[in-house]
Amino acid sequence: MRVAVQVSNPGTGWSDVVDYVVEAERIGVDACWVAEAWGADAASALGYLAARTNQITLGSGIFQLSSRTASMTARTALALAAISNGRFILGLGASGPQVVEGLDGTTFDRPMDRMRDAISIIRLAASGERLAFAGKTITLPRPGGQGKALRLAVTPDATLRIYLATIAPRMLELTGELADGWLGTSFIPESTYFRDRLRAGASRAGRAMANIELCQGADVAFARDEQELAEMVQVRKPGLAFSLGGMGSATTNFYNRAYAAQGFAEVAAEVQALWVAGRRDAAAQAVPDEMVLATTLIGEEKRVQERLRAWHDAGIEMVRLYPNGDTLAERIDTLGRAIDLVSNLLPRKEPA
Repeated sequence: MRVAVQVSNPGTGWSDVVDYVVEAERIGVDACWVAEAWGADAASALGYLAARTNQITLGSGIFQLSSRTASMTARTALALAAISNGRFILGLGASGPQVVEGLDGTTFDRPMDRMRDAISIIRLAASGERLAFAGKTITLPRPGGQGKALRLAVTPDATLRIYLATIAPRMLELTGELADGWLGTSFIPESTYFRDRLRAGASRAGRAMANIELCQGADVAFARDEQELAEMVQVRKPGLAFSLGGMGSATTNFYNRAYAAQGFAEVAAEVQALWVAGRRDAAAQAVPDEMVLATTLIGEEKRVQERLRAWHDAGIEMVRLYPNGDTLAERIDTLGRAIDLVSNLLPRKEPA
């Protein structure tokens, strides 16, 4: 199992982020994913981090499909691969209608077709081919215009890896069919919801699950006793309530559906209803302790190790950690303890 961290480009406080990533590389972290969401872009941060690090894998976690054309995504990915000397992984996601329609002003329709077309174009560009493509949502060159099929004026890199952040059933199957890896969230290792759909897509394409690296993220924090663990659980309930009620509209919330499919249907419905009604404190309190504990790596050291074992047994090959701590030193200390637990779990898997 490999260890990763995830950061964002905050616009302010950037030097703290850089210090964290540099120190994480020093203590043995394998990869760093840079988030985009509705904040600052990830590409500029990744370029800077490539110059400040030497070995750590750098990934977009994620580039949103709606924010760039497919060819622009390919150009950005190939530039980052060159700048980092091949250390870059392209993480892509379709996002959801609130962000796509609210922030980018494009229509959130046919996300699976759009993702399939984009991956095809990115693969063409990475292999050095001219961008001549006719898909369900994208046609290059644009029909009826003056454009012609162009080959990118950058060094091809057919080894460019594409990971997809997916959560809906059909998008999970697309991941199993086409992607090199899966960037997961809202994951409960005791459930087979995600893995069943990834496996279905892989099987349909004649692929083995071994060809898809499963990367999953969660908070990691070490409690001294049960009382401190109880406090940690309470602190995390508002964030989980936001996922269930605020990460999407009242009619389209992929996180809510994922938790419902993993055994928390009644809770997911109740929390969303309270959140949409504006009762956010009540929504947080409606989140049960077991839901927080199922999706995080928090507790006394023995419990964290047991949860890591459950993740490993569920097929997770890269664990994306969000270490607890108010200062850089505290976060690195938490991260270092987690790395030791992963190392003791099984021999670390070397990058492919």
